[in-house]
Amino acid sequence: MGIEPKKYDFQQGEILLFDKELEWTSFDLVQKVRNKLCRALGIKKLKVGHAGTLDPKATGLMILCTGKATKQIESLQAEEKEYIATLKLGATTPSFDLETEEDAQFPTDHINQTLIEEVLKHFTGEQLQVPPIFSAVKVDGKRAYTHARKGQDVKLNAKLIRIPHIELIRFEGSQLVIRVACSKGTYIRALARDIGEALNSGAYLTGLKRTKIGKFDVEEAMSIDFFVENLNQFVTN
Repeated sequence: MGIEPKKYDFQQGEILLFDKELEWTSFDLVQKVRNKLCRALGIKKLKVGHAGTLDPKATGLMILCTGKATKQIESLQAEEKEYIATLKLGATTPSFDLETEEDAQFPTDHINQTLIEEVLKHFTGEQLQVPPIFSAVKVDGKRAYTHARKGQDVKLNAKLIRIPHIELIRFEGSQLVIRVACSKGTYIRALARDIGEALNSGAYLTGLKRTKIGKFDVEEAMSIDFFVENLNQFVTN
């Protein structure tokens, strides 16, 4: 698991794969790695950035770039991504995930595997998606979630996304698990909302793990604890 036991030149530039933990923000991970590397290298500043945000309620693959490798962030962000998403059917939340409490319930008796598989087919290909109001999209110079958390009504424009592949993994009771391959800018929380509506019910995200970004796989990633515990093995003297 994780990076190989060899020396890395973090100042020159490296690409690191992490399996982000639940409740960590993307900035938390970047800050932790930067602080630990600066201390280990005996320097005050080091460029460290990530190639694609993950919500605190999501886990899985995050790519961090250091030094001159930060120039690759934009191209890495543009790569296709894959997620495993867990949805609860029959209810909705304002944030489309567990950040907020359920605000409505809907019938689910009519939902079966055949209907789900038929509905999922309609979400492949290019389509317009309205981002969640609890998102980092800017509205009037502020992040949409800033307006949403104040209870302000926010109108967001639909954006063109692409979903080349969506697959049903498991359907049991009110729980639905799917695998989604998608383009940059796709909100899986918004996809959960839209799937619920297409099923003539409701749905929100209860779990999300990013498994791939381009050629990189979460199976190759390391935990932050592994990185910290083995840092002296990775630093070039």
